[in-house]
Amino acid sequence: MSTSSASGHVFRRSSVPNPPVAVSAHGSTIVDAAGREYLDAAGGAIVVNVGHGRREIAEAIAEQAGRLSYAHGSAFTTEPLERYAAELGPRLPVDDPYLYPVSGGSEAIETALKLARGVQIARGETGRTRVIARWGSYHGNTLGALDLSGRKPLRAPYEAWLGRFDHVSAAYPYRGGEPGSQALGTAADLAAELDAAIVAAGPGTVAAFVGEPVVGATLGAVEPPAGYWEAIAAVCRRHGVLLIADEVMTGFGRTGAWFGMDHFGVRPDILVSAKGATSGYWPFGFVAASGACWEDVTRGGGFVHGFTYSHQPGAATVAREVLRILEAENLVAASATKGEQLKGLLRDRLGDHPAVGEIRGRGLMVGVELVADRATKAPFPRGRRLIENVVRIAREAGFLLYSGSGNANGVDGDIVLLGPPFVITDAELVRLADGLAEALDRALEATAPA
Repeated sequence: MSTSSASGHVFRRSSVPNPPVAVSAHGSTIVDAAGREYLDAAGGAIVVNVGHGRREIAEAIAEQAGRLSYAHGSAFTTEPLERYAAELGPRLPVDDPYLYPVSGGSEAIETALKLARGVQIARGETGRTRVIARWGSYHGNTLGALDLSGRKPLRAPYEAWLGRFDHVSAAYPYRGGEPGSQALGTAADLAAELDAAIVAAGPGTVAAFVGEPVVGATLGAVEPPAGYWEAIAAVCRRHGVLLIADEVMTGFGRTGAWFGMDHFGVRPDILVSAKGATSGYWPFGFVAASGACWEDVTRGGGFVHGFTYSHQPGAATVAREVLRILEAENLVAASATKGEQLKGLLRDRLGDHPAVGEIRGRGLMVGVELVADRATKAPFPRGRRLIENVVRIAREAGFLLYSGSGNANGVDGDIVLLGPPFVITDAELVRLADGLAEALDRALEATAPA
């Protein structure tokens, strides 16, 4: 195998024809086999929060693996897992939380869906089989999670296998009410729509409503309108519908608070998280069920569910060490401060740019929406492939970006989502803002119609 580029028999996820081989990383930087450095402005996939190359995490993994690497969750519990659940609990915006750990975000969403069904059955609500999510959402790529998701380009190849779940409009103030956007912009309209959807589904048929506190990959760091989550929680309570918060991306300081729901003062029945929980050092995710949900499902005969790698002691060890670092280094507050700094830098460079419609986000989860016309908010057509060229040009210049498309109407629309490690330096923030502005200008020139 070449030391500078990939080859062989790996079925790669990357669309890059010959991607470089990553060999090391430190702080906010990834280094390839040719010695080239990349500023990881996306934290991978908005995953890395405490930074790359933390020796203390590697040492914790090695120590735990040397003592106990695996014990099946149906037969044993382990000290790292019990300690993690106890230490994390007070940080969670869930009443008396109980953790069900798994291997990642999609598994956690699947677990939450089955748990919601199990809780409703235990409560005697056996007719509650339907779940409602939002268009413009992303909840994972396994079939249940994909069906829940409202990102049409990802759904398209598999629509024949989907259709069990229902969707309401995206909470997307920038495009609320636009034809084809499937978005609304006010809390009152969004809550009324959810209420009507629950009523239309029929009495006692909806088990849960699922939403991201701040929408990440699909729409690009979109915050809901003021009062949204309070109104949605009230609708769910009124109809006996469980509220599930998808904090896979927003958890563990990404939005400048420990969890996204902390910004809104709403405590969901079930919370799902992953990504930043282990900062990319170990595959991990979890469901946090409220004490009331846990009591109901266990009293009702137990939760019929499980994975080979759930309740893994190595994963819990890494999660504990990441939690310790976040607390010891005050990195959640750093995310809030540096996020405001990054938005300020972007507004200086791109605030008046004719191709930038909105700069938004919370903490170090910052979105830049690209538009062909600022006045009308008209998106660039998908065929122009603007965002792909922005990402390519940035990568060639040593910047790694996270992007999305189809946000305007399910087909057209381009967004850049920035989510660097919380240890990013002031100088790196300046480089990032400058680099994105240059990449955008070069991409616009490269893709301009002849």
